[in-house]
Amino acid sequence: MEHMGFISLIPPLIAIGLAITTKNVLVSLFTGLFAGVLLLTSGNPITATTETIGEYLFPQLTDSYNAAVLVLLLFIGGFVGLIEKSGGSAALAKRVVRFLDTKAKTQMAAYVGGLTIFFSDLGSPLIVGPIFEKIFDKAKLSREKLAWIIDSTASPLAVMIPFIGWGVYIMGLIRQEFDNIGSDMSEFTAFLQAIPFQLYPILAVAIVPFIALTKLDFGPMARAEQRVEKTGELYWKTSRPLRYSEPVDENQKSYAVLIWLPLLTLFVTLFGLLLTHGFPFEPVAGGDFRVALSTAYLFASIVLIGLMVLLKVKRFSEAFELYSKGMQKMVFVLATLVLAWALGTVMSEMGTANYVIELLQDSVPGYLVPAILFLVAVCISLATATSWGTFAIMMPFAIPMAFGLDAHLAICIGAVLSGGIFGDHCSPISDTTILSSTGAGCDNVDHVKTQFPYALLNGFIAFIVFIFAGITGSSLVFLAALAFMMIAVFLIGKRKPKHAQI
Repeated sequence: MEHMGFISLIPPLIAIGLAITTKNVLVSLFTGLFAGVLLLTSGNPITATTETIGEYLFPQLTDSYNAAVLVLLLFIGGFVGLIEKSGGSAALAKRVVRFLDTKAKTQMAAYVGGLTIFFSDLGSPLIVGPIFEKIFDKAKLSREKLAWIIDSTASPLAVMIPFIGWGVYIMGLIRQEFDNIGSDMSEFTAFLQAIPFQLYPILAVAIVPFIALTKLDFGPMARAEQRVEKTGELYWKTSRPLRYSEPVDENQKSYAVLIWLPLLTLFVTLFGLLLTHGFPFEPVAGGDFRVALSTAYLFASIVLIGLMVLLKVKRFSEAFELYSKGMQKMVFVLATLVLAWALGTVMSEMGTANYVIELLQDSVPGYLVPAILFLVAVCISLATATSWGTFAIMMPFAIPMAFGLDAHLAICIGAVLSGGIFGDHCSPISDTTILSSTGAGCDNVDHVKTQFPYALLNGFIAFIVFIFAGITGSSLVFLAALAFMMIAVFLIGKRKPKHAQI
């Protein structure tokens, strides 16, 4: 396996180091890319600059696969921009709240609300939180509990869905590495195979209904619940909520059809087109999947704009402006993806993964690779507070290592995605963490403190199960992870904490 030795590690190390210190993914990826090209061009800064742009960035935009992914992400951004401002989600939630007469039902309703708005990990907290905050207050449930529920149904859910921005972004990273190592495997198939091995996201989503139904809260969350139950106080005396409750405009026009009909159009179009390619009985080529998905999002957006105009929620010009702004919000994602592709190409040319494989092949058995990848991804995502940046940095390692060290590919991909979500879920400066606190009207520090023990428990279980997954290769290991989680929650939750400040 050809490589440039230790210096092949310099580009990713620079990218990681800058990501941790600057919290800026674009600067980190570009600097790591430029450093790699500088090494490949014998240290000539002018040549390195021109080749970075002409030989590594421009080709990412002219490649037909990459261009299709970028266009698809724009379609997705436009649709999300529309649906977040349509009012359909709020109308749908209002129809449900009348049936909430117990704490369990209230928590489950917020949980289902978060699952319903799967298409937007950032919009979900700001939609579900304000709708349910007063309902949680009435049911004597803590704002911290609401923040945890909407955080757990945001990025941990989004990362497992192939037909939204998250899945498209991840499949773009996977395809790049497949091309670098000469694999003709479909990135869509690889993503689907990795879903059962996204152990942390699965546990994060599954623990919410289990605790809601069993009432087995533990740690700071249990103390927060006791505070509201016994004193009725929404906050601790030292709390500083990111958003205080605002009056709801009852006269604002909103219709549930504005969410369910566009989503129905999306699903019918997508799966109708995929069925013509043999799905789910035959693998679907990545190109066919992207065309079907782009068409589905386009049709769904057309239906939604038509409904908004027909129901007089927005004028056509206003609706189209929302669509355009949604596309504009994807620019950061597009730039991140292009830089990640370019950095992956440089690392491939330098043989970075080959060097790492050569170092590890005699000392680390293949079955431990997923657990190691999970831990490294956890560290990067905790330090950088970004799961997408972690994916961009880790995929160029994970996929070549899976092939080179005879590790299970789907498990390695699942380990990287799990580690990225864990750190993003726990970091107080993560965008989803902050938005969940904002949506629930909760102090961000209180949210992190109450959520962290649940995240740590699930992270520990995921690490242990990744070792077993590496040994067995079975896609059923997620069932073992779920069983361990339920047993652990039952044993820990039985101990009732004293009512105290957190």
